[in-house]
Amino acid sequence: MSFFTKYVNIIKYSHYLAMLGTALLIFVCMPGIQKLEDTGSNKVSVFINGTQVGTVKDAAEVDGMILEARRRIASENKNLVLVNSEVVLSGSTDVVGQVDERETIVNNIYNVFRDSIMKTKQPAYEVKINEFTVNLASIDDVIALLNASKAEYDPDSEWKVWLVTDNSRELNVMTTKIEKVSDEKKETIDKPVVFPRAGALLKMEEIYDAAFTPRSENSYEFGVRSIDFDENVEVVQAYVDGDKISTLEEAIEAVTKTSEKSKKYEVVAGDTLGAIAQKNDMSIEDIINLNKDSIPSETATLRVGDELTIFSPEPELSVVRTERRYYEENYDADVIYIDNDEWYTNETEVLQQPVTGYRKVVADVTYRNAELVGTDILYENVTVQAVAKIVKRGTKIPPTYIYPVWGRISSGFGKRKAPKKGASTYHKGVDFAVPIGTAVMASCGGTVTRAGWGSGYGYCVYIQHPDGRATRYGHLSKVLVKAGQTVSQGQKIALSGNTGVSTGPHLHFEILVGGGQVNPLKYLQ
Repeated sequence: MSFFTKYVNIIKYSHYLAMLGTALLIFVCMPGIQKLEDTGSNKVSVFINGTQVGTVKDAAEVDGMILEARRRIASENKNLVLVNSEVVLSGSTDVVGQVDERETIVNNIYNVFRDSIMKTKQPAYEVKINEFTVNLASIDDVIALLNASKAEYDPDSEWKVWLVTDNSRELNVMTTKIEKVSDEKKETIDKPVVFPRAGALLKMEEIYDAAFTPRSENSYEFGVRSIDFDENVEVVQAYVDGDKISTLEEAIEAVTKTSEKSKKYEVVAGDTLGAIAQKNDMSIEDIINLNKDSIPSETATLRVGDELTIFSPEPELSVVRTERRYYEENYDADVIYIDNDEWYTNETEVLQQPVTGYRKVVADVTYRNAELVGTDILYENVTVQAVAKIVKRGTKIPPTYIYPVWGRISSGFGKRKAPKKGASTYHKGVDFAVPIGTAVMASCGGTVTRAGWGSGYGYCVYIQHPDGRATRYGHLSKVLVKAGQTVSQGQKIALSGNTGVSTGPHLHFEILVGGGQVNPLKYLQ
């Protein structure tokens, strides 16, 4: 009994000690424990980049703490610092709870930010030319780059590049303006013509003669009139990685070096594939490869005004300049064309031969880099008047030619070993290996000039076409048309066979131009 009583007393004493210890703990920690209002989420845990940095009572305090930590980071770095900061706030509701001191949370945020610094950026000037971009360290380097780009065409540095605000852009973007250094901005105002009062002796015609006296070549100022960049140049301030900033020498090399760029070339009168290739320092094969749809082969027809894609060596930044020049030259008058709607476009007739003239000229000549792109004649003194060439030309599109049959080509056009006695060693057509009785179609519409037996051709058909060409079909088994008959393209005219001088069932097919056989494969579609 006494043992039990003693045990109970020990428990009482332990209980009292525990209560006393709890009271002391509450007394010591009382400043950190607050009564929280029961208004929903009244305690907010703050996480930065996945790390808990503290707990606050009011979420509105967090923004100020983050800003203070950012300022501390910024004050320790001379350059711009990008910090990855993903903020997550997690609310809870407690009756009582402990929140962290502001300084503690700010220090924790600072430490997370310091560990999360992504990369140091440096201030730079970004120069954009179409899709090309280069970064330079200073505005002086930008100006030096632009001046170097035009240096080849302004060796005496008479023109200066300025950077001006691009008012068409909402952002702070600068673009280029080039002005002559020695030129002062002047406004030239033409004096108005003052007409005399009634009773004056001058007649109206004399007034106009005095006001609009023609100028001579000696009254013009010559030389470069304007220089500008062909591409739109944009310059903006930016912050970039240090290794993305180019030196001035590297930037000049990148901007001024030439590379192959595609551009459009418009076909002019007298152009041939060879001439176009020579003008643009290309091969005929390269031009055909770039324009397969419009130029399937070397024999394709070029028409004035057609646009071809070509490659041309050009720098990233091209310079357009206009020079006012005086020169004397032989010149030709523009060709005069008379259209004939009854002729095909490959039919022409010269009605008047040209005569070359001679003239003195003052003109504004425009170049893009080294390429002449336009001439604007301001003054012309003709010594010998040129006589224009007059050409009558057709407007109708020439007819097309289709395969007369579908079959394997057993013998092509040109030299060959005679397949049998009596056959030619120079094949003047194309042989299509097809079974006897295969339908033969007219390659092009026209008039049948012969239908029947043709010696070595066996049974054959000749057709004359409106464009002056003719087609022949040989070694037929049956002829289905007669001489004088008009046939249309694709109409059945015969059945293939093995007649005449032939080594097996096939169709012999020819196309004649000017009475002579040509390779049909160059004309068939």
